[in-house]
Amino acid sequence: MLKRKHLECDLCVVGGGMAGMTAAISAAREGLKVVLMHERPVLGGNASSEIRMWICGAHGRDNRETGIIEEIALENLYRNPTKSYAVWDTVLYDFVRREKNITLLLNCTCMDAKCEKGEFAYGRNTKIDTVIGYQMTTQCFYEVKARFYCDSSGDSILAPLCDAEYRLGREAAGEFGEDTDRETADEMTMGMSCLIEGRETTQNIEYISPLWSTKLTEKDFENRNPDIYNDMENFWYLELGGNKNTIDDTENLRDELVALAAGTWDYIKNSGNFNSESWDLEFLGFLPGKRESRRMCGEYMITQRDISDSRVFEDEIAYGGWPLDDHFPGGFYHKGVPNTYYKTPAPYSIPYRALYSKNVENLFFAGRNISMTHMAMSSIRVMATCALLGEAVGKAAAIACSNEFTPHDVYCTKIGLLQDMLMNEDCFLPSKMRKISDECLKAKLNIDNDVIRNGQDRAHILYNTDESSCAYVADAGEEICYSFDKTDISSVHIVFCSDLNRDTLSGSECERIHSTRANIRLDSPQQYMPKTLCREFALVGESDGKKTELLHISDNRKRSYHINVNQNFDKLTLIPLKSWGDDSKIPVISFDFN
Repeated sequence: MLKRKHLECDLCVVGGGMAGMTAAISAAREGLKVVLMHERPVLGGNASSEIRMWICGAHGRDNRETGIIEEIALENLYRNPTKSYAVWDTVLYDFVRREKNITLLLNCTCMDAKCEKGEFAYGRNTKIDTVIGYQMTTQCFYEVKARFYCDSSGDSILAPLCDAEYRLGREAAGEFGEDTDRETADEMTMGMSCLIEGRETTQNIEYISPLWSTKLTEKDFENRNPDIYNDMENFWYLELGGNKNTIDDTENLRDELVALAAGTWDYIKNSGNFNSESWDLEFLGFLPGKRESRRMCGEYMITQRDISDSRVFEDEIAYGGWPLDDHFPGGFYHKGVPNTYYKTPAPYSIPYRALYSKNVENLFFAGRNISMTHMAMSSIRVMATCALLGEAVGKAAAIACSNEFTPHDVYCTKIGLLQDMLMNEDCFLPSKMRKISDECLKAKLNIDNDVIRNGQDRAHILYNTDESSCAYVADAGEEICYSFDKTDISSVHIVFCSDLNRDTLSGSECERIHSTRANIRLDSPQQYMPKTLCREFALVGESDGKKTELLHISDNRKRSYHINVNQNFDKLTLIPLKSWGDDSKIPVISFDFN
C-alpha cells in the first residue's frame, strides 16, 4: 500500500501557473497557511520552460499589470538579463519558496475530492472537505484539508471532482447578446499548442526531420508567415484541438502537435525560403499549452458585452485589456486567418463575483477558468490578467478566514476592504483611488508638490495622467519629509517608478515588455533594471528629535512598499539615495502614511 500524508491549511491552491502562484503568495503574505499543489516539476504553467509562452496582458501604454506579477518581472530583469528559461524557472520557484507559509507540492496531481452535500449559505449545495493529490516522485498520496480551495488548474479539475457548475464551449449570440454570428451553442473551444524556439549560431547547422513529422509546404503557411528573425515570432499558430476535446484528446493531440512542430522546423530549415542555415532548434515542447477548456460558473458570469461596453463593476478587483482574440477551433488547418482580433477598452473592469463558485460554498477560482463566456474568455485568459485574479483571490481568502466568512460574504460586506488591500499591494483598479489619511493630507511637507500624496500610484485613466506626471522627481540624497503633531503611524506607503512602459530598456518593444523571448538571435540584447527605478533608499521616523531608521534597502528591485510601522512619530522622511540609471534623478510616485 502506498503512503498517505495528511495536511491541513487555510487555503489549498490547485495549479501552480501564474494565477495559482499569485493566489498562494498573496494569501501567504496575509498570514494564511497555504498548500500549493501543482502537477508539474516547474512552476509557471504556460509561462514555464515546459511550454514557453510569454506572459501577455492589457494592451496599450500605461496598462502594465502591477502587484506580484510586476515584482516577478523586475526580479527577472535583475537575475536573468539574457532571458534564460532555466533562470526564469528558478525565479518563479524562488517566489514561492521564500514564503514560509506555503507548502509546495510539485509533481502532485489533484485526482479526487471529498465533499459534503447539503443546504449551505446563499443557496450553495456543496462544500469541499478534502482534496487528494498523488505525487509521482514519492509515490505518495496527499490528503489536504482546507477551509477554502482555489482551482487555478486551467482545466478546472475540481469541477468534476466536486460537482461545481461549469461551462464548456461557445455560447450562442442570443444568450448574452454578444457580438458573434453563432446562432447555436456548441462545445468547440480554442486549441492548444506545442511551441518551438530557435537559436541563431555562428555555423551552419543541419536539421534532419524525424520520419513522423508533418510534411509542410508554403501553402500550409498561408496567413501564418513564420519569421525567425522577428521578435514577435513565437509560433502560437501551431495550434490544434479546438474541434475535439481539449481534455479527453490531449495525448493524441500532443502527438499531432509534436509532429506539426517538427515539420514546421523542417520547413524553416530545409525549404530554402528562409535564411536559416545557422539556426539550431533550441526547444520543441512536448507539453501542450492550453487556451481553453472548462470554465467555472460563479456568482456572476462576465460577457463580451461587459468588456466591449466598458462596464464598471462595484466589486472591481482587477482589469483586463487584451483584445478579443478568439482562435478558430480548427487551428493550424483552419483556412484563412487563424484568429479574430478585436480591440477592447483598455483597461476594462473585472468583478470579484466571477472568482467564486455558484454552488460550492468554499471554492474560489483564478485563471482562464473563471466565470465568463467563451467570448469574454478570449480576452481575459492571458496570463498577466490571470495573475491579477490570483492575487485578488489570495486577499479575499484572507478576509474570509479572519471573519469566518464565505467567499460571497466578502462581496456582501467587505468588498471595500478587499479593494483597499489590493491597492495597498500595488494592484491597480481603474475605477478606484487609494485613500489617503487625513493626518497625511494635513501634515507639512517640505517639498512644493503634493503629487506624492494624491492616491495615484501610477498612470490613471480617470485622471489622464501618465507615469511621469504622477511623480515627484527627487535628487539622489534629497530628503522628502512630513512634519506633524506626534501621532501613531500604522503604515507607510511608498511607490517608485519602475518604467511600466519599459522605455528605458533595450531592443524592440516586444523585447522590452516580455520577461522571456521566443527565438534567440546573435544580437538579442541583454536586459537590465529600469533606469527610472530607485536602487537604494531609506525611511526614517523621528520623535522629539530621536531618529529611527525604519527601512533601508540597497539594490531595490521592487516598485512598491506598504510597511507596517505601528510607532509614535512626529516626522517621517524618505531619502532616495541611488537610481538604477546613470543620472541622479529618482521619480517618487507615492509617499504617504496612515
